[in-house]
Amino acid sequence: MKREQWKSQLGFLLAAVGSAIGLGNIWRFSYMAYSYGGGAFLIPYLTALFTAGIPLMILEFAIGHERIGSAPLAYKKIHRNWEWLGWWAVIFVMFGIVLYYTVIIAWCLNYFLLSFNLGWGSDPNSFFFQKFLAMSKSPAQLGEIRTPILFSLIVIWFINWAIEFRGVQKGLELANKIFMPLLFVLTAVLVFWSLSLDGAAEGIKAYLRPDFSKLSNPKVWIDAYSQIFFTLSLGFGIMIAYASYLPEKSNITKNAYLTAFINCGYSLFAGFAVFSVLGFMARAEGKAISDVVTQSIGLAFVAYPKALS
Repeated sequence: MKREQWKSQLGFLLAAVGSAIGLGNIWRFSYMAYSYGGGAFLIPYLTALFTAGIPLMILEFAIGHERIGSAPLAYKKIHRNWEWLGWWAVIFVMFGIVLYYTVIIAWCLNYFLLSFNLGWGSDPNSFFFQKFLAMSKSPAQLGEIRTPILFSLIVIWFINWAIEFRGVQKGLELANKIFMPLLFVLTAVLVFWSLSLDGAAEGIKAYLRPDFSKLSNPKVWIDAYSQIFFTLSLGFGIMIAYASYLPEKSNITKNAYLTAFINCGYSLFAGFAVFSVLGFMARAEGKAISDVVTQSIGLAFVAYPKALS
């Protein structure tokens, strides 16, 4: 039986970009840029991109394309003693990420439904942590199962299964050709809407104002490299698997550069929406930007609902 392949280079590119782009692009990159020197953070970030991100992405694409298999099989074909490395990537890295990421997507599905009537009310912070998540005071204190989140999680897992069941062309490729352009359009709408908010200019200044003194801190460089690895899905095994479905004549280098540039460009672009909203919140509450910025996921589930309210 002939192994299925991507129907088009565009389908593969959108799938690779879809794997790379996530919530980390929206809130983690923005927070890191703000904390690590604003516009100056682009120096270690782009250094990490060109010295590690793109070369390793080319390598993973090449391994998958040449060895034609998932990470465990591809590494085994290189050398039988390396198979464990592929299983490590799939089980301990990729599956671990999937377990918590599906929960976050379930939250997003709930908030999508709540957005029709602004169901979070006038205090999105209390709603998110106390009512929606019903967080306990400590990890040892188990609360009740949150039924809305559970049902949403089941829906998300079913959608994942349905896409995978339909295969590469009718499943993954079709889904990414629909949802990735939709993501770009919705993000653009969100950015331009956020820029119109009162106080947005102060937020953008805080986001991009360069502070080159921060670059002397080794942690800035370490975190820049970690962000590149995380945001490009390097070491997860997914890029190897995706590239294994490429046609024989494919431009690996071009696809790697495009995937990396689109992903990083999206991070920078989405940050305008994040800090426009934070600037709005700071002005509305009479606080400094530093008092409303947070690294936690609440930035996505509190800041945006606050602006919409």
